[in-house]
Amino acid sequence: VQLQASGGGSVQPGGSLRLSCAASGRNLNWYVMAWFRQAPGKERQFVAGIWWSGVNPYYADSVKGRFTISKDNAKNMVYLEMNSLKPEDTAVYYCGARMASDYYTRPSETNYWGQGTQVTVSS
Repeated sequence: VQLQASGGGSVQPGGSLRLSCAASGRNLNWYVMAWFRQAPGKERQFVAGIWWSGVNPYYADSVKGRFTISKDNAKNMVYLEMNSLKPEDTAVYYCGARMASDYYTRPSETNYWGQGTQVTVSS
């Protein structure tokens, strides 16, 4: 599985960004897709996840109500719509995939990573 993340940038507090993750490979419907982020000097943390073959999105408490994860199976794309951005959302964002049948939130459980995309929220 290969993952390619894009869509990062700089935005003012309260603004919005949409990240995209292009996935390729075999048996993508066996995977749970997730977004993680890593701020300078901090550990990588879970942001949002979704089953490739289903719906059931799930989120970190810090982004619930502001971020939305979605997918387009026809295009093999996973998206992260980020609204009401805060300075503390500043980080490098990564998409990840794990062959799983249940929720996963630990970076160490990720089987495949895309390259990161920088999100900066600042006035």
